[in-house]
Amino acid sequence: MNGIDAIRLNFTPGSLIALDVILAFVLFGVALDMKVEDFKGIVSAPRGTLIGLAAHSLLLPAVAFLLTMVLKPAPSIALGMILVASCPSGNISNFLVNYAHGNPALSVTIAAFSMLGSVLFTPFNITFWGGLNPDTRPILQAVALSPWQVLSMILVLLVIPTVLGMTVAHRFPRFATRARRPFRVLSLVFFGTFVLGALVANVGFFADYVPQVALFVFLLNALALTVGYWTARLARLPEADRRAVSFEVGIQNSGFGLALVFNFFGGLGGMAIVAAWWGIWHLIAGTALATWWRRRPPDGRWAA
Repeated sequence: MNGIDAIRLNFTPGSLIALDVILAFVLFGVALDMKVEDFKGIVSAPRGTLIGLAAHSLLLPAVAFLLTMVLKPAPSIALGMILVASCPSGNISNFLVNYAHGNPALSVTIAAFSMLGSVLFTPFNITFWGGLNPDTRPILQAVALSPWQVLSMILVLLVIPTVLGMTVAHRFPRFATRARRPFRVLSLVFFGTFVLGALVANVGFFADYVPQVALFVFLLNALALTVGYWTARLARLPEADRRAVSFEVGIQNSGFGLALVFNFFGGLGGMAIVAAWWGIWHLIAGTALATWWRRRPPDGRWAA
């Protein structure tokens, strides 16, 4: 057995509860800035929304599966790649789209439906593509992963906080307006503190095994951004829409991925390190791409 497949990251039951609470807190804060109108974007921009969702929820997990079959990483790394590709869009994607002169309205709509669709697509993609790979299938069988268990966790950690946040924003708009910025700051502080603590507790594992996952994360993230952009381009969407789709496919909710790893897979080494490193790398790659696009607005004129 590969060394990374045998390790379990140091993670106490109390830490697991803390991760779940922080993730719910983050989603509640994000939902304070969401409106029912965000879901109506599928009516005003149905092609862009459907293309973005297809690229995110159908194409990306398939690409991750094919990449694991070609590159043959350690089984826990391969399943971590499939798991990350099956997560809903990351919270920072909307900011990157706006910074890159993309279509922010389309980005918000795709992200909203990505979260909603994760109720079905996340457990399906993990069990389907993970079950098709002969190397990752034994891991799924060993934990007896049930799609219904994943579904229940998505409802508790993603759907309920989001519905509560949107309800508060609708019923108490003045409070939501005042609370949005503090919630963003506190979310970053809490999640950053948690990740830093987990890193310190497992510094030896990360130092030894991050180099093993870095290339796979780089390739999958690059393919995700590329698949999103070219799917939209082949569908003849405007340039601003292509950028929105690219980020919604390439930026994943790695915090939720970590919660899945620790709730269902006992902190399995390769999976946890892939999800954790993805959370760092997609910010680096996404910011670099957004900065490059920012200097080249959709009208094609380079900015200084």
